[in-house]
Amino acid sequence: MRICHIITRLIIGGAQENTVLTCRGLAECGHEVTLIAGSETGPEGSLWDKAEAAGCALVRVEALRRAVRPHSDWRAALELRRLFRKLRPDVAHTHSSKAGILGRWAAARADVPVVVHTIHGMSFNRTQSRITQITYKCLEKKAAQWTTKFVAVADAMIDQAVEAGIAPRERFVTIRSGMETDHFLPNADMRRRHRKEWGINENEVIVGTIARLFANKGYEEIMAAMGSAVKREPRLRFVWVGDGAYRARYEQRLKMMGLRDRVRLLGLVRPDEVSSIINGFDIILHASRWEGLPRAVVQGLLTEVPAVSFDNDGAPEVVRPGETGIVVRFGDISGLSDALVRLAGDAELRRNMGRRGRELCRTAFDWHNMVESLEGLYTRLLQDHAAPVAQVDRASDF
Repeated sequence: MRICHIITRLIIGGAQENTVLTCRGLAECGHEVTLIAGSETGPEGSLWDKAEAAGCALVRVEALRRAVRPHSDWRAALELRRLFRKLRPDVAHTHSSKAGILGRWAAARADVPVVVHTIHGMSFNRTQSRITQITYKCLEKKAAQWTTKFVAVADAMIDQAVEAGIAPRERFVTIRSGMETDHFLPNADMRRRHRKEWGINENEVIVGTIARLFANKGYEEIMAAMGSAVKREPRLRFVWVGDGAYRARYEQRLKMMGLRDRVRLLGLVRPDEVSSIINGFDIILHASRWEGLPRAVVQGLLTEVPAVSFDNDGAPEVVRPGETGIVVRFGDISGLSDALVRLAGDAELRRNMGRRGRELCRTAFDWHNMVESLEGLYTRLLQDHAAPVAQVDRASDF
């Protein structure tokens, strides 16, 4: 098959890692794969090096940017249409809000037989103004007319899209976001090495968070919960992995709260370092205000690190209460604090939850299974597309 994947930008992030792995896997299966993306990066870091090693063709569309800019967006849409007419893909598979809308418009006008869109996280969510949510809902409903099938990384995304009237439920399928699960293994030597680097002894309990230092990633809620938690459980320490525009703001707030010495900010790290770093954690904390299904939580569970998370979006599908972690009602700061204190005080509970977490995620999130599922989906959709044509031809012969 000739397959094009389209994404707005290749920063270090869950949707981007998912897309690059998909392209790599499909190319290894012998398909002709092209990855199309805007060249924009940011403080989150870039995945272009990973994309270049994926074995697929790469195309940069300079006009494809994250911010809404009507003139540039129109240029990007026309460039995508031109590329599709030139490449003549059997399947165009879009990711992220901007590339999803522009890419599906372009694919429809280039007569691409099958158009698939993955919902990694809803383009409209609680963090936006009402007018922004309404606008994106309208755009998504329009783009749904050009979509053969929707892929969601979590069942919760299907529920939200159907409730919003984007498309009927039968047009959606859940395919978990794949990752290199064999890279995420518990390792006692790595645990000791990282904790020594961070100046943290074995009796202390590390709560790790992996997310951009930016709005809506949950750091405001985490800081609000920290004060009460550390008073009740003085052994708590925090490690934040990631960088972003709000780093200085968060550091200043921690100082004002008298908690700066409790938090180790590791900054931006390479994606292949994350699996090692997680070994130093005792708990992984996810407090983002919206997310499709948090890959960092899955990676923590694969490393046998239990999770604490708000109950929003797809998180409860992997953070199962009393089994793999503790789920807290969204925005419940005292509940977040209580969950950290409870897990910090019970090492045996952490071990049991971690082991069950690895069993839950080991197969479900393996990237080979994701690629196999997508390949099968494309094949079925192309067969369905060809079937009416074949019927017409037979009728003509008769």
